[in-house]
Amino acid sequence: MSNNLPLFCPKCNNSHHFYRYGKDKLGNQKYQCRQCKHQFAPSHLPLKRKRKYPPCPKCGKCSFLHHDYQNYSNFRCSDKQCNHSFFSAKADCSLPASVENLFGKSDLRRMRFPVQVIVSVLTLYFMSKNSCRCISLLLSRLFNICLSHVTVAAWCSKFAPIFRNLTLSFLPLMNFNSDEWHADETVVKIKGQKYYIWLIVDSETRFCLGFHLTKSREESSAMSLFKSVNGLGSANALVSDRLPSYNVPVKICFPNSLHIKVKDFKDDISNNLIESFNKTFKSWYNTKQGFNSFESANNLICVFIFFYNFLRPHSSLNNLTPAQVAGLNYNPKPHNIFSHKAYMIRGI
Repeated sequence: MSNNLPLFCPKCNNSHHFYRYGKDKLGNQKYQCRQCKHQFAPSHLPLKRKRKYPPCPKCGKCSFLHHDYQNYSNFRCSDKQCNHSFFSAKADCSLPASVENLFGKSDLRRMRFPVQVIVSVLTLYFMSKNSCRCISLLLSRLFNICLSHVTVAAWCSKFAPIFRNLTLSFLPLMNFNSDEWHADETVVKIKGQKYYIWLIVDSETRFCLGFHLTKSREESSAMSLFKSVNGLGSANALVSDRLPSYNVPVKICFPNSLHIKVKDFKDDISNNLIESFNKTFKSWYNTKQGFNSFESANNLICVFIFFYNFLRPHSSLNNLTPAQVAGLNYNPKPHNIFSHKAYMIRGI
């Protein structure tokens, strides 16, 4: 064989073991791969070796496209002994999680009231079942603070970007490597229309890792949620119900984790942990009688999850917050969430 051109099989990337197989119409020498029986002419191949498909994550050899779907592709290893099948998501298969699209203030400048009043209002709203009018009445009777219920409603929604920035600051300081992560979805109403909140919770710390608010129950919604929490840690298993939308996203985002599909509440491994979180969320949500817009719902859910993770003590965790169990050393008092130290972390 001639060594003027780099000889390799374009189908299986074999670099040796070839047969001479006549010549093509232009007179170029043709070869046949002894492994995959593919025929090719090196003179018509690019000099630079390019891989069209990703390598096999199990053995590192090249792969071929087994099935192509709308949101993902199924590849299979070209080595018949390995024969590993894996999935790869397409670039435009899913949108970013809704938690990444928050609207409102990113600081507390130009506020008429002190920070202590703002924190007290938010604590009464997100850690109890008080309405905006009830909070306004309590401030007026107890502290002689005249505050409209419209202002209370605006405060509860407009500060969501601040809490999101604080969450992003604290996440690298916590450890979420555990045995199980639990995923589930629940229903909320926005202007009378049905929406779904996709949630994922760590079993050991009870920390809500992320959420995604959407109108569909398709694979792209589960993919958006899993992509947003993919770099926070690793879990030996991901527990969910038998909704088919979880199957492929789990294989793509958590290829090394076991996917456990819960069939009954009496199973050895159940999804009761995240159902308990849904119960806590619904007890707060039912007092609000739905949301007025997608933006406000997204902001309110983000702030509620912040209070659940960082400020609300849990009796099952020895009256600690999930963030404390995850390894974050801080004072979980509500008046400390806007402390100078917390601002210095994000450079606000």
